[in-house]
Amino acid sequence: MTSSNNSELQEFKEGIDPFNLLPLWERQMKLMPGSHCVPAHWPYQTVRPLLEKSVALISKKEADRRVLVMENPSLRGSSFISQSLYAGQQIIMPGEVAPSHRHTPNALRFVVEGEGAYTSVDGIKMMMRPGDFVVTPNFTWHDHGNEGSQAVVWMDGLDTSFTSLFGAHFRENYSEDIYPVTHTSHHVDQHSESLIYPWQSSLDRLLQIPNSQMDPVHGFKLRYVDPKTGKDPLTTIAAFLQMLPKYFKGQTYRSTEHTVMNVAQGSCTLELGTQTYFLDTHDVMVVPSWETYRFLSKDGAVIFSFSDRSAQQALGFWREEYLID
Repeated sequence: MTSSNNSELQEFKEGIDPFNLLPLWERQMKLMPGSHCVPAHWPYQTVRPLLEKSVALISKKEADRRVLVMENPSLRGSSFISQSLYAGQQIIMPGEVAPSHRHTPNALRFVVEGEGAYTSVDGIKMMMRPGDFVVTPNFTWHDHGNEGSQAVVWMDGLDTSFTSLFGAHFRENYSEDIYPVTHTSHHVDQHSESLIYPWQSSLDRLLQIPNSQMDPVHGFKLRYVDPKTGKDPLTTIAAFLQMLPKYFKGQTYRSTEHTVMNVAQGSCTLELGTQTYFLDTHDVMVVPSWETYRFLSKDGAVIFSFSDRSAQQALGFWREEYLID
Protein backbone atom coordinates (compact mmCIF):
# COMPACT_ATOMS: atom_id res chain seq x y z
CA MET A 1 0.00 0.00 0.00
CA THR A 2 1.38 3.43 -0.93
CA SER A 3 1.98 6.24 1.54
CA SER A 4 -0.81 8.26 -0.13
CA ASN A 5 -3.24 5.40 0.48
CA ASN A 6 -2.06 5.18 4.09
CA SER A 7 -2.75 8.87 4.49
CA GLU A 8 -6.20 8.57 2.95
CA LEU A 9 -7.00 5.57 5.14
CA GLN A 10 -6.00 7.48 8.26
CA GLU A 11 -8.10 10.43 7.11
CA PHE A 12 -11.02 8.06 6.53
CA LYS A 13 -10.68 6.60 10.02
CA GLU A 14 -10.62 10.05 11.59
CA GLY A 15 -13.58 11.12 9.46
CA ILE A 16 -15.88 8.34 10.65
CA ASP A 17 -14.95 8.72 14.32
CA PRO A 18 -17.51 11.53 15.01
CA PHE A 19 -20.23 9.10 13.88
CA ASN A 20 -19.15 6.56 16.55
CA LEU A 21 -17.85 4.20 13.89
CA LEU A 22 -14.66 2.10 14.05
CA PRO A 23 -13.07 0.08 11.23
CA LEU A 24 -13.13 -3.59 12.21
CA TRP A 25 -9.53 -3.95 11.08
CA GLU A 26 -8.48 -1.39 13.74
CA ARG A 27 -10.21 -2.96 16.73
CA GLN A 28 -8.25 -3.65 19.90
CA MET A 29 -9.73 -6.65 21.68
CA LYS A 30 -8.78 -10.04 23.06
CA LEU A 31 -9.36 -12.78 20.51
CA MET A 32 -8.07 -15.69 22.58
CA PRO A 33 -9.75 -17.63 25.42
CA GLY A 34 -9.07 -16.35 28.89
CA SER A 35 -10.09 -13.55 31.18
CA HIS A 36 -8.97 -10.13 32.36
CA CYS A 37 -9.39 -11.27 35.97
CA VAL A 38 -6.44 -12.79 37.81
CA PRO A 39 -6.06 -15.62 40.33
CA ALA A 40 -6.74 -14.47 43.89
CA HIS A 41 -6.70 -16.10 47.33
CA TRP A 42 -8.57 -15.06 50.48
CA PRO A 43 -7.24 -16.95 53.54
CA TYR A 44 -9.98 -17.46 56.11
CA GLN A 45 -7.59 -16.65 58.95
CA THR A 46 -7.36 -13.15 57.43
CA VAL A 47 -11.04 -12.67 56.57
CA ARG A 48 -12.62 -14.08 59.76
CA PRO A 49 -11.18 -11.44 62.18
CA LEU A 50 -12.26 -8.71 59.76
CA LEU A 51 -15.81 -10.05 59.76
CA GLU A 52 -15.71 -9.96 63.56
CA LYS A 53 -14.47 -6.37 63.46
CA SER A 54 -17.29 -5.36 61.11
CA VAL A 55 -19.78 -6.62 63.70
CA ALA A 56 -18.46 -4.06 66.19
CA LEU A 57 -18.59 -1.25 63.63
CA ILE A 58 -21.95 -1.65 61.89
CA SER A 59 -25.25 -3.28 62.82
CA LYS A 60 -27.05 -5.77 60.61
CA LYS A 61 -29.89 -3.29 60.17
CA GLU A 62 -27.53 -0.54 59.04
CA ALA A 63 -25.64 -2.86 56.70
CA ASP A 64 -28.72 -4.77 55.44
CA ARG A 65 -26.31 -7.66 54.77
CA ARG A 66 -23.03 -7.60 56.71
CA VAL A 67 -20.82 -8.92 53.94
CA LEU A 68 -17.20 -8.52 52.96
CA VAL A 69 -17.13 -8.68 49.17
CA MET A 70 -14.21 -10.52 47.60
CA GLU A 71 -13.18 -8.39 44.62
CA ASN A 72 -10.79 -9.63 42.00
CA PRO A 73 -7.59 -7.50 42.12
CA SER A 74 -8.02 -6.69 38.43
CA LEU A 75 -11.69 -5.72 38.85
CA ARG A 76 -11.56 -3.37 41.84
CA GLY A 77 -14.65 -1.21 42.08
CA SER A 78 -16.82 -3.78 40.31
CA SER A 79 -17.72 -5.92 43.38
CA PHE A 80 -17.06 -9.02 41.23
CA ILE A 81 -14.72 -11.90 42.04
CA SER A 82 -14.56 -12.68 38.32
CA GLN A 83 -16.05 -11.15 35.20
CA SER A 84 -19.12 -13.33 35.57
CA LEU A 85 -19.46 -14.00 39.32
CA TYR A 86 -19.85 -12.29 42.69
CA ALA A 87 -18.70 -13.78 46.01
CA GLY A 88 -18.73 -12.47 49.57
CA GLN A 89 -18.41 -13.68 53.15
CA GLN A 90 -21.46 -12.89 55.31
CA ILE A 91 -21.69 -12.97 59.11
CA ILE A 92 -24.88 -12.93 61.14
CA MET A 93 -24.93 -12.75 64.93
CA PRO A 94 -27.43 -14.30 67.38
CA GLY A 95 -30.80 -12.54 67.29
CA GLU A 96 -30.10 -10.69 64.04
CA VAL A 97 -32.27 -10.67 60.92
CA ALA A 98 -31.21 -9.76 57.39
CA PRO A 99 -34.40 -8.15 55.98
CA SER A 100 -36.39 -9.72 53.17
CA HIS A 101 -35.84 -8.61 49.61
CA ARG A 102 -35.72 -10.06 46.12
CA HIS A 103 -33.63 -9.40 43.04
CA THR A 104 -33.07 -10.66 39.52
CA PRO A 105 -29.61 -12.16 40.18
CA ASN A 106 -29.56 -15.81 41.26
CA ALA A 107 -27.85 -16.46 44.60
CA LEU A 108 -26.36 -19.32 46.58
CA ARG A 109 -25.02 -19.81 50.11
CA PHE A 110 -22.35 -22.18 51.32
CA VAL A 111 -22.33 -22.34 55.12
CA VAL A 112 -18.82 -22.04 56.55
CA GLU A 113 -19.26 -22.10 60.33
CA GLY A 114 -21.86 -21.91 63.11
CA GLU A 115 -25.35 -23.30 63.67
CA GLY A 116 -28.71 -21.77 64.47
CA ALA A 117 -29.15 -19.62 61.37
CA TYR A 118 -31.81 -20.00 58.71
CA THR A 119 -32.63 -18.69 55.29
CA SER A 120 -36.20 -18.29 54.09
CA VAL A 121 -37.04 -18.45 50.37
CA ASP A 122 -40.57 -17.44 49.34
CA GLY A 123 -41.85 -18.44 52.79
CA ILE A 124 -39.93 -21.75 53.05
CA LYS A 125 -37.73 -21.44 56.13
CA MET A 126 -34.68 -23.71 56.17
CA MET A 127 -32.29 -24.21 59.06
CA MET A 128 -28.66 -24.18 57.91
CA ARG A 129 -25.60 -26.08 59.12
CA PRO A 130 -21.91 -25.96 58.16
CA GLY A 131 -21.32 -27.39 54.69
CA ASP A 132 -24.92 -26.94 53.54
CA PHE A 133 -25.41 -25.55 50.03
CA VAL A 134 -28.51 -23.35 49.74
CA VAL A 135 -30.09 -21.97 46.58
CA THR A 136 -32.01 -18.70 46.18
CA PRO A 137 -33.47 -18.57 42.65
CA ASN A 138 -33.80 -15.16 41.07
CA PHE A 139 -36.63 -12.87 42.20
CA THR A 140 -37.67 -15.00 45.15
CA TRP A 141 -38.27 -13.25 48.48
CA HIS A 142 -35.56 -14.18 50.95
CA ASP A 143 -34.43 -13.19 54.43
CA HIS A 144 -31.94 -14.66 56.90
CA GLY A 145 -31.88 -14.87 60.66
CA ASN A 146 -29.86 -16.34 63.51
CA GLU A 147 -31.88 -18.04 66.24
CA GLY A 148 -28.81 -19.70 67.77
CA SER A 149 -26.20 -18.65 70.29
CA GLN A 150 -23.14 -18.30 68.04
CA ALA A 151 -22.02 -16.34 65.01
CA VAL A 152 -22.78 -17.95 61.66
CA VAL A 153 -20.71 -17.32 58.53
CA TRP A 154 -21.49 -18.32 54.99
CA MET A 155 -20.20 -17.55 51.51
CA ASP A 156 -22.59 -15.85 49.11
CA GLY A 157 -22.35 -16.41 45.38
CA LEU A 158 -24.37 -14.51 42.76
CA ASP A 159 -24.51 -14.03 39.00
CA THR A 160 -24.90 -10.25 39.38
CA SER A 161 -22.69 -9.51 36.40
CA PHE A 162 -25.06 -11.38 34.07
CA THR A 163 -28.02 -9.20 35.03
CA SER A 164 -25.81 -6.10 34.83
CA LEU A 165 -24.61 -7.13 31.36
CA PHE A 166 -28.20 -7.29 30.11
CA GLY A 167 -29.31 -4.17 31.98
CA ALA A 168 -31.77 -6.30 33.93
CA HIS A 169 -30.63 -5.87 37.54
CA PHE A 170 -33.77 -5.19 39.60
CA ARG A 171 -34.17 -5.29 43.38
CA GLU A 172 -37.20 -4.83 45.61
CA ASN A 173 -37.45 -4.68 49.41
CA TYR A 174 -40.31 -6.42 51.19
CA SER A 175 -42.58 -4.24 53.33
CA GLU A 176 -41.57 -6.12 56.51
CA ASP A 177 -38.23 -7.55 57.67
CA ILE A 178 -39.52 -11.13 57.48
CA TYR A 179 -41.53 -12.58 54.60
CA PRO A 180 -44.48 -14.67 55.93
CA VAL A 181 -43.32 -18.23 56.66
CA THR A 182 -45.55 -20.93 55.18
CA HIS A 183 -43.32 -23.92 55.94
CA THR A 184 -40.35 -24.62 58.23
CA SER A 185 -37.89 -27.31 57.19
CA HIS A 186 -35.45 -28.86 59.67
CA HIS A 187 -34.75 -31.68 57.19
CA VAL A 188 -35.05 -31.84 53.41
CA ASP A 189 -38.65 -32.41 52.31
CA GLN A 190 -40.86 -31.83 49.28
CA HIS A 191 -40.93 -28.09 49.97
CA SER A 192 -37.18 -27.57 50.30
CA GLU A 193 -35.54 -30.35 48.23
CA SER A 194 -34.70 -28.01 45.33
CA LEU A 195 -33.40 -25.28 47.65
CA ILE A 196 -31.06 -26.90 50.20
CA TYR A 197 -28.45 -29.64 49.82
CA PRO A 198 -27.31 -30.83 53.26
CA TRP A 199 -23.62 -31.33 53.89
CA GLN A 200 -23.77 -34.85 55.29
CA SER A 201 -25.85 -36.36 52.50
CA SER A 202 -23.65 -34.66 49.86
CA LEU A 203 -20.49 -35.92 51.58
CA ASP A 204 -21.93 -39.44 51.83
CA ARG A 205 -22.59 -39.47 48.08
CA LEU A 206 -19.04 -38.30 47.47
CA LEU A 207 -17.62 -41.09 49.62
CA GLN A 208 -19.65 -43.69 47.73
CA ILE A 209 -17.90 -43.01 44.42
CA PRO A 210 -15.73 -46.08 43.58
CA ASN A 211 -11.96 -45.59 43.46
CA SER A 212 -12.08 -46.72 39.83
CA GLN A 213 -14.01 -43.53 39.00
CA MET A 214 -11.49 -41.11 40.47
CA ASP A 215 -10.82 -38.27 38.03
CA PRO A 216 -7.11 -37.60 37.33
CA VAL A 217 -7.65 -33.85 37.73
CA HIS A 218 -10.46 -33.40 40.24
CA GLY A 219 -10.26 -36.52 42.39
CA PHE A 220 -13.82 -37.46 43.33
CA LYS A 221 -16.24 -34.80 42.16
CA LEU A 222 -20.02 -34.36 42.22
CA ARG A 223 -22.14 -31.76 40.46
CA TYR A 224 -25.17 -30.58 42.43
CA VAL A 225 -28.43 -31.08 40.52
CA ASP A 226 -32.04 -30.23 41.24
CA PRO A 227 -33.71 -33.56 42.14
CA LYS A 228 -36.92 -32.44 40.45
CA THR A 229 -35.39 -31.48 37.10
CA GLY A 230 -32.00 -33.20 36.98
CA LYS A 231 -30.50 -29.87 35.93
CA ASP A 232 -28.27 -27.34 37.71
CA PRO A 233 -30.11 -25.72 40.63
CA LEU A 234 -29.48 -22.28 39.07
CA THR A 235 -29.74 -21.38 35.39
CA THR A 236 -26.36 -19.62 35.19
CA ILE A 237 -24.30 -21.20 37.98
CA ALA A 238 -23.06 -24.77 38.41
CA ALA A 239 -21.96 -25.97 41.86
CA PHE A 240 -19.71 -28.88 42.82
CA LEU A 241 -18.32 -30.82 45.76
CA GLN A 242 -15.05 -32.69 45.32
CA MET A 243 -12.72 -34.74 47.46
CA LEU A 244 -8.97 -34.98 47.02
CA PRO A 245 -7.69 -38.17 48.67
CA LYS A 246 -4.46 -38.27 50.67
CA TYR A 247 -1.29 -37.93 48.62
CA PHE A 248 -3.27 -36.80 45.58
CA LYS A 249 -1.22 -35.46 42.67
CA GLY A 250 -3.57 -34.17 40.04
CA GLN A 251 -3.14 -33.79 36.32
CA THR A 252 -2.93 -30.28 34.83
CA TYR A 253 -6.22 -28.90 33.56
CA ARG A 254 -7.93 -25.81 32.21
CA SER A 255 -11.45 -24.81 31.20
CA THR A 256 -13.25 -21.69 30.03
CA GLU A 257 -15.29 -21.33 33.23
CA HIS A 258 -14.47 -18.97 36.10
CA THR A 259 -14.39 -21.02 39.30
CA VAL A 260 -14.70 -19.96 42.95
CA MET A 261 -13.45 -22.56 45.44
CA ASN A 262 -14.08 -22.81 49.19
CA VAL A 263 -12.14 -25.46 51.11
CA ALA A 264 -14.72 -27.19 53.31
CA GLN A 265 -12.31 -29.60 55.00
CA GLY A 266 -8.58 -30.26 55.01
CA SER A 267 -6.01 -28.47 52.89
CA CYS A 268 -4.35 -28.67 49.50
CA THR A 269 -1.87 -26.98 47.22
CA LEU A 270 -3.01 -25.40 43.97
CA GLU A 271 -0.41 -24.94 41.27
CA LEU A 272 -1.98 -22.28 39.06
CA GLY A 273 0.00 -21.09 36.07
CA THR A 274 3.40 -20.11 37.44
CA GLN A 275 2.10 -19.53 40.99
CA THR A 276 1.53 -21.89 43.91
CA TYR A 277 -1.14 -21.40 46.59
CA PHE A 278 -1.62 -23.28 49.84
CA LEU A 279 -5.34 -23.50 50.57
CA ASP A 280 -6.37 -24.19 54.15
CA THR A 281 -9.83 -24.92 55.59
CA HIS A 282 -12.43 -22.25 54.64
CA ASP A 283 -10.00 -20.40 52.33
CA VAL A 284 -11.50 -19.01 49.12
CA MET A 285 -9.73 -19.07 45.75
CA VAL A 286 -10.82 -17.84 42.33
CA VAL A 287 -9.46 -19.54 39.20
CA PRO A 288 -9.90 -17.43 36.04
CA SER A 289 -10.99 -18.81 32.71
CA TRP A 290 -8.44 -20.87 30.75
CA GLU A 291 -5.77 -20.75 33.48
CA THR A 292 -3.89 -24.04 33.85
CA TYR A 293 -3.98 -25.58 37.31
CA ARG A 294 -3.45 -28.79 39.24
CA PHE A 295 -4.23 -30.00 42.77
CA LEU A 296 -1.79 -31.56 45.22
CA SER A 297 -2.89 -32.75 48.65
CA LYS A 298 -0.90 -34.55 51.31
CA ASP A 299 -3.63 -35.02 53.93
CA GLY A 300 -6.74 -34.81 51.73
CA ALA A 301 -9.34 -32.09 51.22
CA VAL A 302 -13.01 -31.53 50.44
CA ILE A 303 -13.73 -28.49 48.28
CA PHE A 304 -17.01 -26.75 47.43
CA SER A 305 -16.95 -24.72 44.25
CA PHE A 306 -19.26 -22.81 41.95
CA SER A 307 -18.70 -21.53 38.44
CA ASP A 308 -20.38 -20.03 35.38
CA ARG A 309 -20.28 -23.42 33.60
CA SER A 310 -24.07 -23.71 33.52
CA ALA A 311 -24.45 -20.49 31.52
CA GLN A 312 -21.50 -21.31 29.27
CA GLN A 313 -22.84 -24.76 28.47
CA ALA A 314 -26.31 -23.40 27.75
CA LEU A 315 -24.76 -20.94 25.30
CA GLY A 316 -22.35 -23.45 23.78
CA PHE A 317 -19.16 -21.68 24.96
CA TRP A 318 -17.73 -24.10 27.51
CA ARG A 319 -14.51 -25.96 26.74
CA GLU A 320 -12.07 -27.99 28.85
CA GLU A 321 -8.66 -29.59 28.37
CA TYR A 322 -6.86 -32.31 30.31
CA LEU A 323 -3.20 -31.48 29.73
CA ILE A 324 -0.29 -33.91 29.70
CA ASP A 325 2.36 -32.85 32.21
